[in-house]
Amino acid sequence: MILDTTYLLPLARIGVKTDFLRAVADGKVNVDLSDLKISLISIFEMQAKASSLNIPPGYVAEAIDIIMRSLDVVPFYEGNIVKRAYELRSLRDYIDRIIVATAIERKEVLMTEDSSILSVREELRRKYGIDIVSYRDFKI
Repeated sequence: MILDTTYLLPLARIGVKTDFLRAVADGKVNVDLSDLKISLISIFEMQAKASSLNIPPGYVAEAIDIIMRSLDVVPFYEGNIVKRAYELRSLRDYIDRIIVATAIERKEVLMTEDSSILSVREELRRKYGIDIVSYRDFKI
């Protein structure tokens, strides 16, 4: 499963309503941590969000260390991902395109709270055969 950046934010002490990694750690969902993946670009996006919220850099560095040790991090610069992201120009945000392209190319479920991605999930399922879910789909 590819996680969107939102689910990484609590690791940098950024409050969100959807702390999926906590739910995994607490055994509230039947998901193994070893099955979770992120795009490398999500680390950049988390850093940018933390900076805009004046989160101390030590918290961010700690979050990055946890991510790199615990999750499978997929490079966003792989040629097939870049090409697929180009095809996804209907999504306005380039980082979102990279994350969706990563799920498509890795043939993984994508978990996101992003309304622009969720609004086209049926189209993406038909065209690319991937499932897109959100936190509420797990009924935590």
